[in-house]
Amino acid sequence: MTTPGRGLHGHVLDTLGPSITAGEYPPGSVLRTDELAQRFDVSRSVMREAVRVLESMHLVESRRRVGVTVRPKAEWNVYDPQVIRWRLAGADRPHQLRSLTVLRSAIEPVAAGLAARHATAEQCAELTECALGMVAHSRGHRLEGYLLHDIAFHRVILTASGNEMFARLGDVVAEVLAGRTQHRIMFEDPDPAAVTLHVRLAEAIRAGDSTGAEQLARGIMAGALRELDVLAP
Repeated sequence: MTTPGRGLHGHVLDTLGPSITAGEYPPGSVLRTDELAQRFDVSRSVMREAVRVLESMHLVESRRRVGVTVRPKAEWNVYDPQVIRWRLAGADRPHQLRSLTVLRSAIEPVAAGLAARHATAEQCAELTECALGMVAHSRGHRLEGYLLHDIAFHRVILTASGNEMFARLGDVVAEVLAGRTQHRIMFEDPDPAAVTLHVRLAEAIRAGDSTGAEQLARGIMAGALRELDVLAP
């Protein structure tokens, strides 16, 4: 079924993208656009549009007289949210989750420390609101509601850091958090200790406690890695 709002080329991407990231087409594989257009029952122009999107992700490259060639994994744009989503849907999910959580462990504590110095009053208020929303949805198997507040919480921290490079990782973190929930790499209710750490982190940032904020963020990340040890070893 075609993904709403994305058209026919979105339908092609939703099938072909996960197939490439799952290794069904190994690096060096040549994809013939005419054959793919026939397979997906779409026009050549639709197929070309899908290929252009895959090229923008560095998953494939087009060569004259050769066709569309799958690129090595080392060349993929692994920060692209769609690529992350596709990889999390495949068999490589545990490794992908761990890799991304380690990335978060390196970035988010530093971002939290910076946010304690640079966050505006509005950002501090938003952090508090998100943390309270997480508390409100932390019981009764309400993970979808919890996820919305969790994503918003971490986006605010990355933005409030004042570092535009950190802020651009908001979509990456959102995909990690969404993937954990979607693929049930979380307990039915969030760890109460983790929820408490988020509340304390919001308080530390509001108080301008840079050292405390960084330490609390490290505690959150350590807990996320421990959950992976249990749920996605």
